[in-house]
Amino acid sequence: MSGSVLIVDDDPVQRRLLEAAVSKFGHKAVVADGGEAGLRALDGGGDISVAILDLSMPGLDGIGVLRAMRERDIRVPVIVQTAQGGIETVVQAMRHGAFDFVVKPASPERIQSAITGALKVGAAEGETRRVARRAAGILTFRDLLTRSPAMERVLRLGQKAAASRIPIMIEGESGVGKEMVARAIQGSSDRRTKPFVTVNCGAIPENLVESILFGHEKGAFTGATDRHTGKFVEAHEGTLFLDEVGDLPLDAQVKLLRAVQEGEVDPVGGRQTVKVDIRLISATHRDLIQQVRDGKFREDLFYRLNVFPILVPPLRERREDIPLLVKHFMKEVVVDHPPRNISDRALSLLEAYDWPGNIRQLENAVFRASVLCEGDMLTEEEFPQIRAQVEGTIDLDRERGTGREPPVPNPDEAPVEAPAQPSEPELRPGLLPMLDARGHVRALSAAELEMIRFAIEHYNGRMSEVARRLGIGRSTLYRKLREYGIDPETGRAVRVETA
Repeated sequence: MSGSVLIVDDDPVQRRLLEAAVSKFGHKAVVADGGEAGLRALDGGGDISVAILDLSMPGLDGIGVLRAMRERDIRVPVIVQTAQGGIETVVQAMRHGAFDFVVKPASPERIQSAITGALKVGAAEGETRRVARRAAGILTFRDLLTRSPAMERVLRLGQKAAASRIPIMIEGESGVGKEMVARAIQGSSDRRTKPFVTVNCGAIPENLVESILFGHEKGAFTGATDRHTGKFVEAHEGTLFLDEVGDLPLDAQVKLLRAVQEGEVDPVGGRQTVKVDIRLISATHRDLIQQVRDGKFREDLFYRLNVFPILVPPLRERREDIPLLVKHFMKEVVVDHPPRNISDRALSLLEAYDWPGNIRQLENAVFRASVLCEGDMLTEEEFPQIRAQVEGTIDLDRERGTGREPPVPNPDEAPVEAPAQPSEPELRPGLLPMLDARGHVRALSAAELEMIRFAIEHYNGRMSEVARRLGIGRSTLYRKLREYGIDPETGRAVRVETA
């Protein structure tokens, strides 16, 4: 079972003995020299699964730590240790939430037995709490599936952000899980039981932005047959999550700036302002600094929203999370006979792919594969599109966990001649050929055409999305297609008849 064991003891000799015992049994040890330090470690959002707590310490003693843990809703199983094994001491510790106790000096076997029991109970209680939180719509950082070092910084920053009320900006590519991080911040804060209101700023019609965000009065405009409170008022005392805030039009940005500064909104057609108390979390996949330079995003609003930035890395930079996410998505699939496992070859395939659509694309791929699967195990056969792009770049038969290096050749075997390379390598995401068949650098127009054709295929002909991802306007995209003789409807070359 994953997670660290926290050792809280003011005696350095006892700390070293416990650390050696914990490490011997394969657990990662985190040490603290007193109650205050132990509480800070528990508050810090680290992956601590069990705590071994000395009861008699100067300053904040063991009972004080247990009380503070209960007040802060820190539900880590605690094994208390004491040199005085009186029944009254044990009962007092258990009343304050201790899971088990050991009497100094405890044998390593007794320590290991207590840790094993605490891990089992903690895992069972954690799953129960996760199910309950999911049913209530509450998410915490312990619910985020990750073992990636790249995500550890995100979790640490998120925990610190949850303890404050300053505006947060979550940056990252589409599909990386920005909303999940925002919900974890909400679920780890003192507003966890309050509303969490999500607004996709990129999906709101421009003429309705102010009405949806700030509300409107009945009769304020044609079609306003009823009064609408707006998302800011809906999120009162809770959290407002503005997804893709970089897509807001400039005139709406002015009102948003005032709402953030003053804590009040002006409903459309209203005669007076409405005070709101919200925690604001924004998210974007755009480079807002460049948006500011281009005059598409207000500089003053940028600095108001970007007080506490958190960058969520793309899935290709945290491939360690792919097995966890795959198995989680497999459990979420609703089919008659869902597959129960996935082969090592299939996992190697998924780990080798770059996932331009990130976690959202991985989820869709797993769901589709689970529906197509006719057995109890997912194999590489259920991922034909990904296999076509990855096959040949890695050895699927390699032993997982040994890295991406090619296998060491056997000196007793005859060398196998490598197959000849094709004259025009197949275009794969992240692999754009720089040279032509003769070894010369390709023309920019050829590379541009290849990128455009790939984007059209990748986004299923959705030209607005193609233009947005390529960083050009739709009119520019269509002009380039005409120049290259490509039919915008099919993405294929147009045959030109000559006289």
